[in-house]
Amino acid sequence: MSGELSMKSQCLPFQQIPHTTRLFLDYLSYTPSIRSFYPRSPIFSEWVKDESQRVVYDGVRRGKVGEILERQNRAWGASPKTLANIDRFRRGALAAVTGQQVGLFGGPLFSIFKALTAVKLAEQATAAGVDCVPVFWLATEDHDLAEVNHVSLLSEHGLPERLVVESRGIDDAPVGTVKFGPEIEPVVERAAALLGDSEVTTWLRQAYRPGESLGSAFALLFARLFAEWGVILLDPAEKDFHHLAKPLFRAAIERVSELDEALLARGKALEAAGYHQQVKVTSATTLLFEVKNGARTVVRRRSNDANGGEFAVGEERSSSKELVERIEEAPETFSPNALFRPVVQDYLLPTLVYTGGAAEVAYFAQAAVVYEKLLGRVTPILPRFSATLLEAKAERILTRYQLGLPDVLQGPEKVREAIAARSLPPDLQTRFSEAYASVEQSMAALRDSIGRLDSTLIDTAESARTSMSHQIDRLRARVARAEQQRNEVITRHADALSNALFPNKVLQEREVAGVSFVARYGPELLANLYQHVHPDCHDHQVIEVQ
Repeated sequence: MSGELSMKSQCLPFQQIPHTTRLFLDYLSYTPSIRSFYPRSPIFSEWVKDESQRVVYDGVRRGKVGEILERQNRAWGASPKTLANIDRFRRGALAAVTGQQVGLFGGPLFSIFKALTAVKLAEQATAAGVDCVPVFWLATEDHDLAEVNHVSLLSEHGLPERLVVESRGIDDAPVGTVKFGPEIEPVVERAAALLGDSEVTTWLRQAYRPGESLGSAFALLFARLFAEWGVILLDPAEKDFHHLAKPLFRAAIERVSELDEALLARGKALEAAGYHQQVKVTSATTLLFEVKNGARTVVRRRSNDANGGEFAVGEERSSSKELVERIEEAPETFSPNALFRPVVQDYLLPTLVYTGGAAEVAYFAQAAVVYEKLLGRVTPILPRFSATLLEAKAERILTRYQLGLPDVLQGPEKVREAIAARSLPPDLQTRFSEAYASVEQSMAALRDSIGRLDSTLIDTAESARTSMSHQIDRLRARVARAEQQRNEVITRHADALSNALFPNKVLQEREVAGVSFVARYGPELLANLYQHVHPDCHDHQVIEVQ
């Protein structure tokens, strides 16, 4: 699997990415303060063989899950490679798992990055002697339709254009139950116009059509995108998966006090260490939702006593015994919350490793205590591949003004100022450089003389130097803004950079659909990107695509 694309990459540490949490940064460097929350370092090669010995998986469950996976994947048009991987699963292979909400047209670019990371992890594990296959968990049971019914595709002018499908079901229904009607057709046609004549456009037409759901259409598309890679897709909404998960659903109710206490204690420990809680846990928290009248409704604890306590599902009150009976009779109406989902996932699968983004890494810091209580083993998590694709037009603008992605990540206004500053007449730029140098030289000499007279005044001298440099900075920014106002090219170039690399002030991978790039460069883009996926390298990459 090789293509003709020319791709070069540069690494950008996550410290330079806006809004990166301290928890994620400390996890990437695996500082001592983070190790009590994660059982394994983010260096896969250090522990892959040892961890494989700790995966305990029931043979009967493996057989049943294998049957469901084959049935589901055949329905989505699975490739021979995927069916071969399902056969490997049945014969004892472990799983490198990832997952994502089933966003319109495959969702943002990072959904593709997740799948490629899982493939790479499975490949590396297998090369190390641990047979492993990639599995992609489709989050069809999530109920936030507004998060998945839209996507941004690149327009012919390079601007992200937001497309929304108006398909609806019952409020708060699992998104996998929301079916497309005729309203999907004009959205597909607009997507086709933006993507042009390509394989991806054909795949979108085949997948996103009346009668399909957000979940099934996503699966149909990904089955085609990753046919050569053998990615196994899994839809957890399948009734048979819920029957297999009944022991965990029961435990979530029968051991609710124990689990809640462990989660509350973990939350306090995280905050004491200076970290955040991704999910707020209270004394009313349980790990389950129940579908009531078509809506996914949270199960809350009202009281706890010797008889198991009382619970509320919407307006309905139930005892522990009554909830457990409902789980036994209709497990398909129950589903896990964000902290419980990975635990259920890794009960259903022999998961060697899970790969996800910063938010999922944070989930695992909390979910670890649930893993310990219910599975006796915490699945290690690794960061997914993260990158910004730098196309030729944006690369030319960056080069012209001697900018880098960190400059763009400061926001559109700062980009305009930076370009304006670099667009000033050469003599004016020289005068500013001379002013900076003069301040540095003069104040260095003055600081030395003052230090010999009274060393306690050195800090005051340094403060004066900083203040003068700051005033020059302010003057230069005002001059740059004046240049910006009279030069339309500056605004055009700045907007082009922001739209391409930091659209709507978020990373490109989180805002622009992956299919935009696959349509533009062909499926060989995936093979080329795959060469840049290095599980033991955790920087954000800037990849030039030409």
